[in-house]
Amino acid sequence: MRTIDKRIEPHIKLAAVLVKRAPTLTLAFDARCKSRLAATLDNGEEVALLLPRGTVLRDGDVLVAQDGALVRVVAAAEAVLHVRAPDRITLTRAAYHLGNRHTPVEIGDDYLKLEFDPVLADMLKRLGATVEQVSMPFQPETGAYGGGHKHGHDETFAEDYAIAQQVFDEHHPHDHTHDDDHDHSHCGHAHHHHAHR
Repeated sequence: MRTIDKRIEPHIKLAAVLVKRAPTLTLAFDARCKSRLAATLDNGEEVALLLPRGTVLRDGDVLVAQDGALVRVVAAAEAVLHVRAPDRITLTRAAYHLGNRHTPVEIGDDYLKLEFDPVLADMLKRLGATVEQVSMPFQPETGAYGGGHKHGHDETFAEDYAIAQQVFDEHHPHDHTHDDDHDHSHCGHAHHHHAHR
């Protein structure tokens, strides 16, 4: 079984003919977030992915096997919610509420896309968005402080949270005393953890 252990950085341009000839590896988003994976190329060959921790593969990425052969990544069609809105403010509010729930979201000019979730679909409809369940490739934004989406149970979540908190604290010094009577809880900032299938 061949091992694939490198991703060619997107800014490095390869000859189009080489990329076109390369066998493809079609993966759903959850599989593209795994740095260790037994997978089957679209031509039927079984391979082992051993990529650096935190690697999130995107549609069109080119990987290199240990023998030097190239493999092209294809984002698989999967069950997603395709979200549109009558105006930008509604779409922005929808994106805000999804971000508040740490939901991986693909952001387009006039749409949002997220993994299928009936609870979130209901929330988005109540906000005034149009929600359609479709089968399409899914390429969410990667995190601002590292690759991929993180949840509280991931080992690297604590590191990313600490970096984010440090940046916030540097820009928002918290120097008032706490004998004043105001409440520091954030209204509506409940974090919902949905099981990912």
